[in-house]
Amino acid sequence: MRILIVEDDAEAAEVMVRGLTEAGHDCVRAGDGQEGLEAARGGTFDVMVVDRMMPRVDGVTMVQTLRREGDGTPVLFLSALGEINDRVEGLQAGGDDYLVKPYAFAELIARIEALSRRRETGSVQTLLRVGELEMDLIGRTVHRQGKEIDLQPREFQLLEFMMRHAGQSVTRTMLLEKVWEYHFDPQTNVIDVHISRLRSKIDKGFDRPMLQTVRGAGYRLDP
Repeated sequence: MRILIVEDDAEAAEVMVRGLTEAGHDCVRAGDGQEGLEAARGGTFDVMVVDRMMPRVDGVTMVQTLRREGDGTPVLFLSALGEINDRVEGLQAGGDDYLVKPYAFAELIARIEALSRRRETGSVQTLLRVGELEMDLIGRTVHRQGKEIDLQPREFQLLEFMMRHAGQSVTRTMLLEKVWEYHFDPQTNVIDVHISRLRSKIDKGFDRPMLQTVRGAGYRLDP
């Protein structure tokens, strides 16, 4: 892969470049967000690794600018800012993944490779189908047996995750991390409440319930 590394810490950038080069990748380094913008506009990259806090132009502003210009290159944010609000801000700005410093280099490579695979295999998928359920990811609509189901944004996210893991048991921890962006258990009933609401919407009035509770394991969307 050809990877753009946007990092103002020269030592940290050197470690990344060396490690990724040894792993067989071609790296270009930019020293701040302004250089990152110029490099991204002037070349083609498979993945961009972007630090958040940089001089001149910060990482969030850089990515927001590229997204407005139509650049869809996958972005992995790196930052010492690891609170939930920080991660949410990075993802809402157009980031595809977020890794908190300090990090294990093996995880950095794994996440970069996962972003590349996602771009190759998932970027054109706009419709999900599981049994009688159909989800339009662009139109943000859901139908079962042709009947439109009105979902709130969080319910839509929850159902999308369940549909992408149809037939599998999905744990509370998985839902907290992937749907709510919590990397800890806040000990609330938020999942139970949303599952109950979602079940009432996608199963009520139909012959067969699709959203199942798996005792001791979590939940499963049954195709």
